[in-house]
Amino acid sequence: METEPFLPAAGSPSPDGAPPAAGRARRRLLPSLPAAQWRVLGLVSAASLFGQYDRAIFALALPQIQAGLGIAESQVGALGGVVRLGALPALALALAADRVGRRRALLATILAYTALTGATAFAPGVATFVALQTLATTFSHAEVLIGVVVVAEEFDDAHRGFGIGALFALQAVGTGLAAAALPFVDATPLGWRALYLVGLGPLLLLAWWRRGLPETRRFGVYEAAFRGDGERRRIPFLAPLRALAREYPGRVAAMAATVACSAAGGAAADFLGAKYLQQAHGWRPSDVTTLYLAGGLVGILGSVVAGRASDRAGRRRLAVGFGGASALLALAYYNSAGPLLAPSWIGLIFFVLGWEALLAAYAAELFPTSHRATAAALRLGVGTVFGALGLAAESWLYGVVGSHWRAVSLLLLLFALAPCVIALTFPETARRRLEEISPERAHPEGP
Repeated sequence: METEPFLPAAGSPSPDGAPPAAGRARRRLLPSLPAAQWRVLGLVSAASLFGQYDRAIFALALPQIQAGLGIAESQVGALGGVVRLGALPALALALAADRVGRRRALLATILAYTALTGATAFAPGVATFVALQTLATTFSHAEVLIGVVVVAEEFDDAHRGFGIGALFALQAVGTGLAAAALPFVDATPLGWRALYLVGLGPLLLLAWWRRGLPETRRFGVYEAAFRGDGERRRIPFLAPLRALAREYPGRVAAMAATVACSAAGGAAADFLGAKYLQQAHGWRPSDVTTLYLAGGLVGILGSVVAGRASDRAGRRRLAVGFGGASALLALAYYNSAGPLLAPSWIGLIFFVLGWEALLAAYAAELFPTSHRATAAALRLGVGTVFGALGLAAESWLYGVVGSHWRAVSLLLLLFALAPCVIALTFPETARRRLEEISPERAHPEGP
C-alpha cells in the first residue's frame, strides 16, 4: 500500500519559480517549499499566535492584575499553577482529534479560547478571572498541540523540523503583540482588562480558517484505510491512550521524564520573567515592552534555527544543545543585573523556543498517526502537572529562602536534567519517514 503519495519531494522548486541556485543565503534558513505547505503553516501559525498572546498577558501584566484583583504575593505561584492546570483537559480535546480529525478539532479550539479570552476582560474578581483563564488555557493549549500535529503530518521529511520550528517562531509573535499592548494598560480606563479584549481578534479570521484549512492527508489516508465512521464510533474514548502506553512504553516513559524535568524546573522561570524585571530591577512596563519587541525579534528565531539545523545535523544533537543552553542562560538571567540582563534574556528566549520546538517535533515523530495527537496531549498533560508542581514548589521555596529569584534558580537545576534524558534515551528522527520512525503496530501495513 502506498503510504505517502501526497507529499512533494524534498528540494522542490519554490512557489515563485526561482531557480535552484538563487537565494542560497535565504534558503539556509528558509527552504523552498510547495505553496500548499506554506499555506498550512500560515493558517496554523495565525491561530497559535493569538493563543500565545492570551497566555502571555497573565505573566506580562501580572503586577497590574495583582493590584486590580488584590492578589497577595504569597498567592502568585499557586494561582499561576491553577491556571496552568487548565491545560490538563486539553488531553481530551487532543484525543478527540485522533477520532474526529485535525481540522474539526482545531477550529473548535480556536473559537473557544477566543471567546474565553474576551470574557476575561469582564471578570469581577479573582475566582472568576482564574476560572476563565483556566478554561482559556485548556483550549489554547489544545490548539497548539493539534497545530503541531497538522504541520508534522503535512510537511515532507526533509523539512519537518523547520515547519514545526517556524510554527513556534510565528506563535511567539503573540508574546510580542502582548508586550506591544502592555504600555496601554495605564493609558486606558479599562487598564489590564483592555488587553484581553484584543484577544477577540481570531473571531474575525475564523471564516478564513474554515475555508483554507484542509484535513491532513495522512489522517485522511489512515482513516480511509483503517477506520470507517461506524468503526470510529465504536472505539472507546481512552483506547488510543491505553494503546500508546502498551505499544510504545519505552518512548512514553522517556518523553514523560524529559517533559517532567523541563516543566517542573522551568515553569516558575517562565511565569515570573517579566515580574523579575519590574520588581527586582525597577523596569517600567514600557521598558519590558522594548526588550520583548527588540530582543524578541532575535529570540524567536531560535525555534526556526533549531528546527532547520536539526533537519540537517540531527534532532537529538540539537535538542541536547538547546536544552543545556536554556538551563544555563535561565540561571544567568535570574542571577545577573545591569547590562547583562537584556543579553541573557534574549539568549534565553532564543534557546528556550528552540528547545520547545524540538520537544514538540519529537513528540509528533515518535508515535504513529493513529496516536499522534494523543501523544502530544500526553506530553502536555505531564508538562501541565509537573509545571503546576514546579510553581507550587516555587511558592514553598519562596517562604524558605525569602526570594522568588533564588527559588527559581534552585528549580532550574532540575530543568538541566531534561537534555540528559534525551541524550541517553531518544532515537534520531531527522529526515526519516514518519511511518519508518513510528509504524502502525496494530496495522502492520501502515497508513
